[in-house]
Amino acid sequence: MNPISEIKTKLKNLPDKPGIYQFYDENGNIIYIGKAKSLKKRVSSYFNKRQYESAKLKILVKKIKEIKHIVVDTESDALLLENNLIKKCQPRYNINLKDDKTFPWICVNNERFPRVFSTRRIINDGSKYFGPYTSAHTVRTLLELIRELYPLRTCKLFLTEENIQSEKYKICLEYHLGNCKGPCVGLQKEDDYSKSIEQIQNILKGNLSEVIRYLKEKMSEYAKEFQYEDAEKAKQKILLLESFQMKSTVTNPKINNLDVFSLIEEGNTAYVNYLKINQGSIIQSHNVEILRRLDETKEELLAFAIIEIRERFSSNSNEIISPFTMNIPGLKAVLKAPTKGDKRKLLELSIRNAKYFMLDKKKQASEHGPLKSQERKLQTMKRDLRLSMLPVHIECFDNSNIQGSNPVAACVVFKNLKPVKKEYRHYNIKTVVGADDFGSMKEVVYRRYKRLLEEKTSLPQLIVVDGGKGQLSSALKSLDELNLRGKIAIIGIAKRLEEIYFPGDSIPIYLEKNSESLKVIQLLRNEAHRFGIKFHRQKRSGSMISSELEKISGIGEKTIANLISKFGSVELMKKADFNEIVSTIGQKRAELLWNAFNQNTN
Repeated sequence: MNPISEIKTKLKNLPDKPGIYQFYDENGNIIYIGKAKSLKKRVSSYFNKRQYESAKLKILVKKIKEIKHIVVDTESDALLLENNLIKKCQPRYNINLKDDKTFPWICVNNERFPRVFSTRRIINDGSKYFGPYTSAHTVRTLLELIRELYPLRTCKLFLTEENIQSEKYKICLEYHLGNCKGPCVGLQKEDDYSKSIEQIQNILKGNLSEVIRYLKEKMSEYAKEFQYEDAEKAKQKILLLESFQMKSTVTNPKINNLDVFSLIEEGNTAYVNYLKINQGSIIQSHNVEILRRLDETKEELLAFAIIEIRERFSSNSNEIISPFTMNIPGLKAVLKAPTKGDKRKLLELSIRNAKYFMLDKKKQASEHGPLKSQERKLQTMKRDLRLSMLPVHIECFDNSNIQGSNPVAACVVFKNLKPVKKEYRHYNIKTVVGADDFGSMKEVVYRRYKRLLEEKTSLPQLIVVDGGKGQLSSALKSLDELNLRGKIAIIGIAKRLEEIYFPGDSIPIYLEKNSESLKVIQLLRNEAHRFGIKFHRQKRSGSMISSELEKISGIGEKTIANLISKFGSVELMKKADFNEIVSTIGQKRAELLWNAFNQNTN
């Protein structure tokens, strides 16, 4: 029986019951999973041409070679099963929730005198886990707050009553620093420790008011009993908690145990924000990006996100706020779309978060989509700099000298707007004496492109010269001598006002400060300057070393070069082991150097 006949037979035999259905392609891969109140009606609708006009659906249907289904008791069961199977199988044509992070939790572990710490693994050992948190920074902030409020142990000692009574352990540095009260040696009783853990759990649940109320009662008790030091400690804890509460309070503190969802659409992508509210405070916030696959409605997208996120964050809120009302089978919460009041303000806050998330994602896509970003920048440079072709290969030259000493030049190479450091070149100026930037520029440009022509290496589309009209004219003379004028575009950038000079034009242009073209040119210029200065410093340092070593009779240029290459400075040579110097320049010269250093010391 061929696949089409099999599918027709399958459609006739599908039950009129709730369940999920799976579509397979010719390779046996699941390409779509769906839920249905009636499997027979829903699956049959895919093969009724009058029921859909979407091109994507037509493509999906053409690829269906096999259908399987699972019958369940209720529509809500179908919803949950669909959600689990989509996460497990990730079919190509299902909605894709683009979020595969392992989120951090705060664990209060299941042991005597529990420890409190962050983890990304949940172990079913009776420990209590709070979260997950979407920000590691939030976890660190909470743990720092807890440690300021409550001295807890961080060690992994097995604190049974027997071990403590037998004095098996000794107090550690954490006790002396005031970070722990020493339960390992019986200095803190289990009841006192347990009260701290109970308050910590309230803080992690967002029930700060209860903890603050308890601390205020304790502060009053301490004050009545003239225990002013303890009363002051309780007061400081209250101030810390109130400060933390103020930073997160956004609305009426009577609003408790509430989930807020919002959705923003753009093209085939939707952006969902989730806020968890407890006692008027946002205690969790999370964003997800969802890809639309088969023209799902905004209601379907948000329903999918609500089911997935509530399950992930183990939410048991009885009320959900969303931008629109809809029916989500099996949802154990009341869903509302407020139009005014504090809950509407929360919804608007969530919508703003979703918008910011969308803008951030678009910005990231622009910055991290290298091909698209590079192409745009290259096209912009071509337009701004009046180039005849894209400047895929750019080279930049810079001269460096101080009061005419040790003149050097540098050439840096960028390809596709990225530095190619293995192609960077340093130049010692050979034909120019003193501080002659124009002559130095003419020499290095000539030497660079004469070498490339001899080696038949590809030439750049753009040359950038660090300097104004003078340096640009000097570089042009070298291109004329090599018959390259007109074959390579060349510009100069002057430092004073960042003006750009072109050959044959005495009037520069001024690019906008935020121009991508100017930023690329500045990057090239700064990189060439950095590379040239580094070489110049090395050369000056080598010159000073050379001059000192040249005074030693019997030490020649080659020996000096070997010493500089090995040690870098005279100070390091003096500190070096004699045998190390021998291995570098030989026994005889090492003795000359060693004796000279020792004489100078004496």
